[in-house]
Amino acid sequence: MSDSLMPRSDSTRVRGTSHIDFKTATTGVAAKAMRNEISRLVATVEDPQTKKAFDTEMQSFFYLFTRYLADRAKSVPLDWDLIKSPAAEHIVPYADLPQHKSKDNLHKLAVLKVNGGLGTSMGMTGAKSALEVKEDMTFLDLTVRQIEHLNTSNRVDVPLILMTSFNTHDDTLRIIKKYANQQLRITTFNQSRYPRINKETLLPCPRRADDDKKYWYPPGHGDLYNALLHSGVMDQLLAEGREYLFVSNSDNLGAVVDEGILQYMVDTDAEFIMEVTDKTKADVKGGTLIDYDGSIRLLEIAQVPSEHVEDFKSVRKFKIFNTNNLWVNLKALKRVMENEGGIELDIIVNPKTTEDGQAVIQLETAAGAAIKHFKNAHGINVPRKRFLPVKSCSDLLLIKSDIYSLEHGQLVINPNRMFETTPVIKLGDHFKKISQFQKRFKTIPKVIELDHLTVTGDVNFGRNVTLRGTVIVVANEGQRIDIPDGCLLENRLLSGNLNMIEL
Repeated sequence: MSDSLMPRSDSTRVRGTSHIDFKTATTGVAAKAMRNEISRLVATVEDPQTKKAFDTEMQSFFYLFTRYLADRAKSVPLDWDLIKSPAAEHIVPYADLPQHKSKDNLHKLAVLKVNGGLGTSMGMTGAKSALEVKEDMTFLDLTVRQIEHLNTSNRVDVPLILMTSFNTHDDTLRIIKKYANQQLRITTFNQSRYPRINKETLLPCPRRADDDKKYWYPPGHGDLYNALLHSGVMDQLLAEGREYLFVSNSDNLGAVVDEGILQYMVDTDAEFIMEVTDKTKADVKGGTLIDYDGSIRLLEIAQVPSEHVEDFKSVRKFKIFNTNNLWVNLKALKRVMENEGGIELDIIVNPKTTEDGQAVIQLETAAGAAIKHFKNAHGINVPRKRFLPVKSCSDLLLIKSDIYSLEHGQLVINPNRMFETTPVIKLGDHFKKISQFQKRFKTIPKVIELDHLTVTGDVNFGRNVTLRGTVIVVANEGQRIDIPDGCLLENRLLSGNLNMIEL
C-alpha cells in the first residue's frame, strides 16, 4: 500500500496545459491583479519542496482563471439551435455488449474512486466514504470487498486508487490502515486545492497558503486528469502494464467493475466511455450527452441558459444522463495530456456564500467533459442498478432496507421484490441529517412491498415497522406522529397528532 504522492512540477507543462509564466501572462486588469495575489500567496510558503508543488498548483489555477475571464469577455452563449440528442451510434445499448469476456483484460485494469466529498448536506464532517451504509460497512468497506472478490475469483491484482481532496485526505489515510493486511493494493493521491474567488473583486479569498480550509475548494472531479498526471500515479499505472481505468464516485454503490464494458472497450478501441442511464423525474438536473454542432459533448445544467433550463430537464429531448462512471484508456490519456495540448474542460462557475455572508465563486470542471478529447468515445446506456448514489438520507434508507442484500460487497435486489423498480422515498427536513435519521428510526422499516413513502414533520418510527403500497405520513408544525413497534402501514395517509396508544 502506498501513501499519497506529492504533486511534482514540470518545466514545460502544468497539469496538462501549457506552462503559464506569470510575468508574461495576459495584462488584463483582473488577470494582472490575480497574478500578483497568487505570487504573494506562493511567497508565503517557506519549505522549498512544498513551495514548488504549490506554485505548480497555483499556475494551474491561474490558467483556469484566465480562461474564465476570456469566456466571460467573449460572452458567447451556448447556441441552443446547435444542440441535438446524440446520434444512435454514440449511445450503445447495454444489451449489445459482447458476451465473451477475456480474463486477461483484468490484468490491464485499475479502479479509481473519486473520494473527495465530505457529505456536508447529510450533516457529516468527515469523509463521506466513512459513512456506514449497509450491514455496518462503509462505502470504502464495500468497495474493498468488491475488488478483493474480483481479484481472488479471477486470480488477478486489480489495484484500487483513491483520489482524495484536502478535506478528506487525512481521514482517508487513517481509514485505509485497517486494510493493510488484506490482499489489495491501495494508492491514494490528493487532487488540487484552489482558492475561492471573491465575486466582487475577483481576487483570491485566502491571504496565505496555510489559511483556513474555508478559503479553499477542490475544483471538481474534472481535476482528475491533471492530478493523475502530476501525482505520478498515471505513469506508475502504465509502468505496471495498466491500460484501462474505471472511474466512479465513491458514493455510487452500483459502480462495480463490469467485464462486459471492459471487453467492449478492448474490442472497439474506444478511448473513452461514459456510462449513461435513462432519466427519471429525479434525474432532470443530471448532465447529459449531446451532439453539439456535430461532435459529442457533455452538457451540465450550469451551462444551460436560463430560458432553456426546462428544455434541458425534459425527458423528451434528453432521455439519458451521465452516471459519472467513466472508462478511460490510459495510453490515450497520456497522449492527450502530453502531446495534444492537454485537456481543456468546460468551466462550471459555482457560486457560493461563505459563513460570514461573502459571495464567492468556485471555478470547477467535470470529468465527463473530457469525452470530446478522445477518439471513438461514446456512451453506453447501462441499467439503473449501476447508478445507486447516496446523496441524501432518503437514499440511505433505501440502501439500508430489505430491498437490497449484499453479495461480495455488491448490492443485489431482494428476489422477493415483485417489481423491478425500487420504491420512491422522500424524507422531509426532519430527516435531513444523519444524526436525525438515526434518532427517528429505531430500526429500518421493512419495505419489500413498498411503492412510495413520503414523510414530513416530527415523525418517529418504532422497531419492526412494515410499510406497503403508498404510505404518506404528515406531521404539521407543532404536531408529532409516533409509529409504534411492529406496526403495519399499507396504503395509508397519516396526519395530525398520533402517539403509540392512539394508533
